[in-house]
Amino acid sequence: MALSYAIIGTGAIGGYYGARLQQAGCDVHFLLRSDYEPVRDHGLTVESIDGDFTLPQVNAYNKAQAIPPVDVAIIALKTTRNPLLPELLPALKPNGAILSLQNGLDVEAGIVDRLGAQLSLVPTILGGLCFICSNKVGPGHIRHMDYGKLLLGAHNPENQPCPPPALLHSILHSIVEDFTRAKVDTETTEDLPMARWQKLVWNVPFNGLSVVLNATTQEMMNDENVRSLITTLMAEVVTAANTWAQKVSPESDRKLPDTIAAQMLTQTETMPPYRTSMKIDYDEGRPLEIEAILHRPMLTAQSVGVATPAMRLLYQQLSFLNARNIPQ
Repeated sequence: MALSYAIIGTGAIGGYYGARLQQAGCDVHFLLRSDYEPVRDHGLTVESIDGDFTLPQVNAYNKAQAIPPVDVAIIALKTTRNPLLPELLPALKPNGAILSLQNGLDVEAGIVDRLGAQLSLVPTILGGLCFICSNKVGPGHIRHMDYGKLLLGAHNPENQPCPPPALLHSILHSIVEDFTRAKVDTETTEDLPMARWQKLVWNVPFNGLSVVLNATTQEMMNDENVRSLITTLMAEVVTAANTWAQKVSPESDRKLPDTIAAQMLTQTETMPPYRTSMKIDYDEGRPLEIEAILHRPMLTAQSVGVATPAMRLLYQQLSFLNARNIPQ
């Protein structure tokens, strides 16, 4: 039996995956801000390499309190809006879960910290990584250009790899079934922290440099000097990730694949020219996710004795641009 879902943040990510779930027959509820009236009146439109479709009617809300209790609340907001989570999350059914589809490091722990100050009992927390090229091109209008895979895992407070317990496994399995029925390639991982590090190998250079250089992925890949800088940033992330993993799990062989940087460069070469999510945020005058994507990994690297000079320089540049770009 399909679960019920609330999509918190109906943009390029939440709009796409939420629409897929509704298309597959799930009970889905969308929380919106500026797009509330257009989506309420006209639904959602998805242009996709896997086939275009329109949902002329969706359950649209502009207040979380109006959403009925659901099994899963999917957080698809930018991490810059996480301070608002206590007022943006709807009620959950018994044994319900929160699934974060956000970028960055320590995302789930941050959600627990924020909710713990507001709730007597923090619900089950899951994390998901979205490997997708998708943009919101208009109110309720999503353009899916490439990929689409989801990788889901359970939050572990000690940052250790672990299979989820029985109850958690049950809801995680049901979520995977729903997304699979929605034609979304979905897998699970027992090591969510390392999966987050792995995605940062791409997100740190491409999101950050796209803003600093005012460039698409293709433009960056076509320049030899920029490609060299991308490789340097990737190497810093990999070194930080592997050193951190050995510190928290000294008797394990946790590490990122040796070929991860080369694989990501090859995949990016085959992508259509892509304006990253951070570049879109910058162009639209929105706060940048530099704390979750750059600052937190830098601090973690520093805590285990790894220097990240290229990441630090990129973070400093983005901090300046972000402060100048946001109206005071």
